[in-house]
Amino acid sequence: MNKIRAILAVGTALAAAAAAPAFAQDATPAEGFAGPRVEALVGYDHHRSGSSVDNDTTRNTKQSIDGVVFGGGIGYDVATGPNMTIGAEAEITESSAGWDNNNGVPNTFNLGRVDAGRDIYVGGRVGYAMSPSTLLYVKGGYTNARYNLKGTDGTVNLSQRLDTDGWRVGAGVEQKLGQNTFAKLEYRYSNYGKGEFDFNGGTPDSSRFNIDTDRHQVMAGVGVRF
Repeated sequence: MNKIRAILAVGTALAAAAAAPAFAQDATPAEGFAGPRVEALVGYDHHRSGSSVDNDTTRNTKQSIDGVVFGGGIGYDVATGPNMTIGAEAEITESSAGWDNNNGVPNTFNLGRVDAGRDIYVGGRVGYAMSPSTLLYVKGGYTNARYNLKGTDGTVNLSQRLDTDGWRVGAGVEQKLGQNTFAKLEYRYSNYGKGEFDFNGGTPDSSRFNIDTDRHQVMAGVGVRF
């Protein structure tokens, strides 16, 4: 009887050991990229007028600014199949991009500064898990960017903000570094088509007007998934 019990115990243990890998394999690659996440972001930031009219022919007017963009984001992803994910995300970033226009013609407000300010992004992304540790994704959504403007005619100083609305698309790769940590590399393009001046004090904001500004960014990030 004792031998039978011993054989049964060994058999049960072997069956449990054999089943354990099977349970582990039940998790699909996409499930490793599901759940809430937070991340820190930093990258290269390039702004340029999207107009087809080149006004450099008559004066030395700079049409682009470059800098470093940095900030953070949050998101939530859901596995919709063995390899597919879909999610929502939001970011807030700042940029060091700016330019001092000091060309000695103050009477046309060309003695001043343009600084890229905060940017708010809300959108979604769709991913494909190439493996349990690598996710390729595309993204898109709404972006609101602010530019801080300063100028003077030699007597009067002008300081105001330009708020712009637009859309963003991008693509990237996310790589798991550990059970809950990851790194990502991403390119995204933004286009701003509407703007309004946000005046200081009690002066009402201006009416919305059409603009055409392109923004290219290459971003790196690290984060934690819960």
